Amino acid sequence: PQDPAAFGADSVLVKSSKHYLNIRYTLLPYLYTLFYKAHTQGDTVARPVLHEFYSDEATWSVDKQFLWGPGLLITPVLDPGVDTIRAYIPDAVWYDYDSGANIRLRKQWADMYLPADKMGLHLRGGYIFPFQQPATTTVASRKNPMGLIIALDDKSEAAGELFWDDGESTGTITSKTYISYEFKVSNNVLQMNVTNNNYADPNNLMFKEIKILGLLQEPESVTVLQANNVQNSLHNITYNPVDKVALIQGLQLELGKSYTVKWTPRASFNEKYDCYPGLNANKEKCEQLGCVWTEDTANPGVPYCHYNSSDNGYSVVDVKYTTAGVTANLTFDKSHRKASEKSTAPISTLRLEVKYHNDHMLQFKIYDYANKRYEVPVPLNLPETPENTVKNQLYDVTVQNKPFGLQVRRRSTGTVIWDSQLPTFAFSDMFIQISTRLASQYVYGFGETEHRAFRHEMNWSTWGMFARDQPPGYKLNSYGFQPFYMALEEDGNAHGVFLLNSNAMDVTFQPTPALTYRTTGGILDFYMVLGPTPELVVQEYTALIGRPVMPPYWALGFQLCRYGYENDTEIANLVEDMKAAGIPYDVQYADIDYMERQLDFTLNPRFAGLPALITKIREEGMRFILILDPAISGNETNYPAFTRGLEQDVFIKWPNTDDIIYAKVWPDLPNVEVNDTLDWETQVELYRAYVAFPDFFRNSTTEWWTREIAEVYSNPYNASNSLTFDGLWIDMNEPSNFVNGAVGGCRNQELNFPPYLPQLGSRSEGLSFKTLCMEGQQYLPDGSPVSHYNVHNLYGWSQTKPTLDALRNITKERGIVVTRSTYPSSGKWSGHWLGDNTAAWNQLDKSIIGMMEFSLFGISYTGADICGFFGDSEYELCVRWMELGAFYPYSRNHNGKGSKRQDPVAWNSTFEDISRKVLTVRYTLLPYLYTLMYEANAHGSTVVRPLLHEFVKEKTTWEIYEQFLWGPALLISPVLKQGAVEVDAYLPDARWYDYYTGEYIGVRRRFKNLLAPLEHINLHVRGGYILPQQSPANTTFYSRKNPLALIVALNDSQLAEGRLYWDDGVRIDAYEDGIYLLTSFTANRNILEIKTLHRGYSDPNNLKFIQIQIWGVTSRAQEVTVSQNGGPIQSPHVVSYDSQKQRLPCPQLCPWILSRRSIDPGMTSSYSAPSPHLKIMLEKSTTMRTLDFRPPSQCRI
Repeated sequence: PQDPAAFGADSVLVKSSKHYLNIRYTLLPYLYTLFYKAHTQGDTVARPVLHEFYSDEATWSVDKQFLWGPGLLITPVLDPGVDTIRAYIPDAVWYDYDSGANIRLRKQWADMYLPADKMGLHLRGGYIFPFQQPATTTVASRKNPMGLIIALDDKSEAAGELFWDDGESTGTITSKTYISYEFKVSNNVLQMNVTNNNYADPNNLMFKEIKILGLLQEPESVTVLQANNVQNSLHNITYNPVDKVALIQGLQLELGKSYTVKWTPRASFNEKYDCYPGLNANKEKCEQLGCVWTEDTANPGVPYCHYNSSDNGYSVVDVKYTTAGVTANLTFDKSHRKASEKSTAPISTLRLEVKYHNDHMLQFKIYDYANKRYEVPVPLNLPETPENTVKNQLYDVTVQNKPFGLQVRRRSTGTVIWDSQLPTFAFSDMFIQISTRLASQYVYGFGETEHRAFRHEMNWSTWGMFARDQPPGYKLNSYGFQPFYMALEEDGNAHGVFLLNSNAMDVTFQPTPALTYRTTGGILDFYMVLGPTPELVVQEYTALIGRPVMPPYWALGFQLCRYGYENDTEIANLVEDMKAAGIPYDVQYADIDYMERQLDFTLNPRFAGLPALITKIREEGMRFILILDPAISGNETNYPAFTRGLEQDVFIKWPNTDDIIYAKVWPDLPNVEVNDTLDWETQVELYRAYVAFPDFFRNSTTEWWTREIAEVYSNPYNASNSLTFDGLWIDMNEPSNFVNGAVGGCRNQELNFPPYLPQLGSRSEGLSFKTLCMEGQQYLPDGSPVSHYNVHNLYGWSQTKPTLDALRNITKERGIVVTRSTYPSSGKWSGHWLGDNTAAWNQLDKSIIGMMEFSLFGISYTGADICGFFGDSEYELCVRWMELGAFYPYSRNHNGKGSKRQDPVAWNSTFEDISRKVLTVRYTLLPYLYTLMYEANAHGSTVVRPLLHEFVKEKTTWEIYEQFLWGPALLISPVLKQGAVEVDAYLPDARWYDYYTGEYIGVRRRFKNLLAPLEHINLHVRGGYILPQQSPANTTFYSRKNPLALIVALNDSQLAEGRLYWDDGVRIDAYEDGIYLLTSFTANRNILEIKTLHRGYSDPNNLKFIQIQIWGVTSRAQEVTVSQNGGPIQSPHVVSYDSQKQRLPCPQLCPWILSRRSIDPGMTSSYSAPSPHLKIMLEKSTTMRTLDFRPPSQCRI
């Protein structure tokens, strides 16, 4: 048998047969009308494509597609084992039948993905299709309500017909016993004109639904008229703004009567796009651009000057689709051009290239193919040839013709995630603009600016991006430049978009939802990754730009710094005080105080003892980091750094001259006495030296920079002045300038005040505000010249890799570089601190937001200045910040000159106790944190992780920014408000255990009020995960020698898993060279397995696991066994089981403690225990030794 039912009710055949037969029955009025026209006029019903598009020679050979009449294009799959076919799309507007969306293809061949349950059905724009609700027979369906599908063409017009009789009798046509209609739509009006009415249908049929495809604006109201009289109509209107589909339901239009249906487009302020985003907009300037000026005071933020049509002036020609992408040419209609300066005159011909790099990533690039323009010289990791497959590709791309636009749709859901067919598109020499509709209101990223929440404000918010020495502040562009965002779609799928452009830029969000980019140069070069999960978005993005750097183990320790140390004795005393207090602490810094007059590569006489101090603390297991700034003083008579820089031609100059551009930063003039009581501007004028900025793009600069750093580490003139640092902190590298542009001012007005100034802080001051003149001449490594105007935002980026290379070449260890200014891919070489924050409560949540954003940007080693940089911190604030900062990946307490001390030993013994306690927790968890850093470095995973990355199905998490995760498993819920002794924390849908007690808290998918006295930060471990630990010590040098432990937190199914990455902590490229140990842990009910996944490193400390806590075990174990190669071995361990925790909703779910037996972390082993037994099986022989271990105080034996 081959009838559909023979294949089973749940078969694809039955389901697809029902679907497409329902469509057939729905369209029977249209098909019946076609037969009427065939009978009366000889028209074809099943129609070859060439019949409608005869002038298009491509249709002459189309024989695997056909039309129903003029309007329905049918594309079946005719070959076995095929789900992608080559289909021709004739020259018309076409709408997908199922979704109603415009497919944006015309007059071209295209690959159409048609899995087993789908065929191609497309409605032609310009036609109206009568339909009827389907049923299982036509006898039943002919009694059902009718409707119209209106498919609008390019002019928003359509027409159609209907023939209707009793469906059975002969002679109805000759006797005119039928009803016929002509339908016509134009200017938002549908005319339903009866051309013959000599039949009374017994079913009192009515048109109850009208669907309009391609309606660009939402209809605000619908009016029904009969004979020019308004009719009462209880209809309702819905509108899909993405697919541009309006649905009018509840109509009562009687068959056989003529009607007029009018719809009025909604004048939605959400759809207004700013036509004059520049300074000093007014009605006259707006109308000169051909735009509309409407002062809307009721809706703050809505642009007064907005576009009056959807046209952007560009149309598309020569579109070519291939399996590897799309190409097209864009041409500008000169009649659309308004008066403009040369630098903002539209470029008349552009090239569009869309490349499908792989199944989850595509690139679309728009550039001037006739004239070479600046492109960002940052290398990306792209496949040499496309790696996409038509079958598995996550996206579909269509080029929209007139006006030009590009649409990207997620194939699995049909969600449009990029749609730029908007009036804003502009491409000129110094002003480029493009907008896109967004899939939802949930957008994250863009930087570096301080944001009030993790999710972006969509209510007409504009964010400028331009690297500047600007402390964090709302709507103020700060140190770095990160043009990347991640967006969630309404169903929880995620995607990311990166614009590879380095010119001054701003982005505007509006509640449409939509996003507008404006940049002052370069090209548009977008990269989109399709996830579909938030964590996969970051992994795919970092695969493109480069994985985060792997820090050395010691860099995960606590760190101290202060701008304003008087001398090396003050630092030495601090080190001793921290040791005496027993507070874990690995790294000490020196800020610019250690330099003579703030000159790089020099040593202040007040810090003559610093070289010996560094040697001493390094011998004691600590590390030291020095600061370096890029600005080099030119006012010295004997300063090798400047002299050699001149010889090697490393400094940025005025264009077409040999004259260095001089600025002023920190270096002081020689032989002056600085009066700190004078105002800042006066001090800069009187005391600051002229400085030059190295051009770090040059190969000669890299060589010069490396030599200067090397001579700090190993002083060739006086070995006793050698500063044997372990890391470098590069500051002021936006680059910062204490005068605007240059001493004496800039020389190129247009570059420093371009025709469009992005919405930056101090916007009216121009681009050179607090930085270098934009006309500065730089040279790329290949020798090609480039203006600072184009590469300003790459200055810190260009300094970072040479600094890391120098550090590693000198120290022969991995080291760490921390940079202030970043650009995408900076994370390959450095960490980043969030800048010169303020000692204020409102900075606590901002630090979490900043870290989560830099997680998106591929920079894992991040943190804020604990307790604040500017101003005096106060006791409670600093306590809470120490607790929060203990869980920054980059955990450093740092403050500024003139503020009181805020390090942990600057307060009182209680403060010391609290600091010691929370840092002990951090140091205990460092193996877990180090493993997360490995996962970031190897796979691009996030370390500081937003809750939405793990629980995206819970929409509550999409808004959370006052809590965060370490990886997938440790939930951190800090106190962020003054005076609070409890915190309202969200517990997502998982089993959560209190970190300190192992108790299952019994709450999920809701907020819970958690006690948080001053000395406590709430930490929770997620069931289903295993966290490696290590006994802490005052430095990681000693903690790395201590025994290891595991927390096994079982989930609802009594399962858990985890991993441990371990190497020597300092080796360069340990992972790349395979010199590491990778161990997996898997718990399945009463079995715990430890397996070595990679054994390339043997730790000299013979580390052992001496404690395993198992949380969530449902009953007491009577026996624990350790097995090797399938047989038990002796193990003098101690087992305790705590069933007395009355606070637990389920008191039987309590922690297991396995102790007194040590287990080699490098072994491959498995632990099993048929409940109530625990059995530990070792699959490889390993050295075992017995250690006494005192169980934690909360557990009873």
